[in-house]
Amino acid sequence: MLIGEVARRSGVSARMLRHYESLGLVRPSGRTGSGYREYSGDDIRRIFHVESLRSLGLSLRDIGRALDDPGFAPTSLVGDLIARTRERIAAETELLTRLDRIRAVEPGDWEDVLQVVALLQALTSTSPDARQRAALSSAGDLPVPVEALVDAALTETEPNVAGALRWALARFGDRGAELLAVGLDSPTAAVRERAVRSLAEMPGAEAAALLRAALASPDAVVRGQAALALGTRGTAEAVPTLVDMIVEGRNDTDAADALSVLAGDAVTADGLAARLVDRLADPATEAPARGRLTQALAGIPGPTASDALAALSEDADPAVALTATYLLRLRASND
Repeated sequence: MLIGEVARRSGVSARMLRHYESLGLVRPSGRTGSGYREYSGDDIRRIFHVESLRSLGLSLRDIGRALDDPGFAPTSLVGDLIARTRERIAAETELLTRLDRIRAVEPGDWEDVLQVVALLQALTSTSPDARQRAALSSAGDLPVPVEALVDAALTETEPNVAGALRWALARFGDRGAELLAVGLDSPTAAVRERAVRSLAEMPGAEAAALLRAALASPDAVVRGQAALALGTRGTAEAVPTLVDMIVEGRNDTDAADALSVLAGDAVTADGLAARLVDRLADPATEAPARGRLTQALAGIPGPTASDALAALSEDADPAVALTATYLLRLRASND
């Protein structure tokens, strides 16, 4: 079969067939009387073998080795191909993500595109200062891809940079909150904590709804951060978690402060005091926890808290009695 017919049937151009011949990959078995290349059936099969291996990403040099070296083992080469393919897919995926984010902000001209690209690069810089400046610069007139800020906030480990990113995200309201919701279900504890801390600083109904849902999280840190944020916003649903935090000694001072914020009216204050008293009376509550619950009563106004402190001033636990007596004197001096 002549080269033109081979090219037509195989889909490999005559130019590429000549290139294969120059490399020694496929040599036509014969020549016609006029000197034209003539390919045998075995030659055609080898062409298809070459094309099959090319489809896997092998170089022409490796294809030659694979076809001609009986000792050539495919396992390691295929492993290398898999690794390179994964790297290429990751790079292409990163590029696609970047392009999607640029398109999402609808840049007006190429100058805007370049500024967005610079911001995206800065958010992933190895320099904390560069990342922080990028987060703070998002407050300007340049449209910022909120997805990039969320990704950065969920991975940032430097406290100052993380704070700047949370501040930047707070400007996006419900849109930023929706994206952060994914972080609450992350298998990584640190990511879950970053997500709930970011939501805690965001205004809006969506962030508040996500924080209320987070009160049921199996992660104690997530529950606690959500309760603290909701408590300072006056959300009564946070009360059980806040009391648990005081008992368990997790951010107990902050939890007590949040309870004092919630005790804004007489009825609520008396209800909170009664809940603290119930935990104090629970036989399962250990001595250190009773001490923390007693201290928490200090921030609760009203007669129920005062009566509880009076009773606790005669408690069998000297530390509890001493704390209650001190708190009663403070209340009396402030009246």
